[in-house]
Amino acid sequence: MSIFEAILLTVITASTPLVIAALGELVTERSGVLNLGVEGMMIMGAVGAFAAAQLTGSAYIGIVGGVVSGALFSLFFAFLTLTLVANQVATGLALTILGLGASGMLGEAFVGAPGVRLLPIEVPVLSAIPYVGTVLFKQDLIFYLSILLVIAVNWFLFKSRTGLKIRAIGDNHASAHALGIDVIRMRYLAVMFGGACAGLAGAQLSLIYTPQWTENMSGGRGWIALALVVFSSWRPWRLLAGGYLFGAVTILQLHAQAFGIGIPSQFLSMLPYAATVVVLVIISHNRRTTLINTPASLGKAFVPDR
Repeated sequence: MSIFEAILLTVITASTPLVIAALGELVTERSGVLNLGVEGMMIMGAVGAFAAAQLTGSAYIGIVGGVVSGALFSLFFAFLTLTLVANQVATGLALTILGLGASGMLGEAFVGAPGVRLLPIEVPVLSAIPYVGTVLFKQDLIFYLSILLVIAVNWFLFKSRTGLKIRAIGDNHASAHALGIDVIRMRYLAVMFGGACAGLAGAQLSLIYTPQWTENMSGGRGWIALALVVFSSWRPWRLLAGGYLFGAVTILQLHAQAFGIGIPSQFLSMLPYAATVVVLVIISHNRRTTLINTPASLGKAFVPDR
């Protein structure tokens, strides 16, 4: 395997959990709910996946364990914010802190234990293609799921009737309720989908990225996923491209240090967040320009597209 192929493989491995976690948060935010607990759900998915794989000896059962852990943890957030009407920002931050603490406690018994690695799936014929075959067609199941999820979510949000309801709730929940849409139920489902995706991203960390359990192994990826949602302006295909851009920056900083390039690692680490700020400024400027150029009669009813 060439150095180029090895770098591409590491970029894909680093980007996959970002794409999956951000995709779940995108659907959650499209429903009008802001869940800042992605980091907590991701780390709970990581410990749930590792524990399930360790106890059963099957990495595939580990994936199920990670998804279920993330979904159940998000259900707690949904109950607090949608049923008890707690503040979403404060609850999301508390969820992250709770997830980091609970995962450390639950995973204490698995520290140092050998992990059960999820092996790659080799696609016949296609995997033999030079360069491309090794990179794209000798990947693990979670990578293929991430691509399918992007396609499915894009179709669901913009082509299906239920996706239209989700977007309507996010734009104006009062109007959606007046039309007979069960707002709370739809938001519960959206939040749980976001939790399941965060759990799947966590499973990727403990079963593929580093097949072992270490406390705080999510390493802030949940926050990068949140930034990625804004970076993509809530569009699945932009999110996919942004996820691989963020992943590439993360990996390239390691290679830069290995090759002795004199760029501080802290500077490279901040690039994804700096890019998010730049994109936010551009989006805000474009929306302000559109509002200024919109006639007053139309401006009152104008709602910027998220």
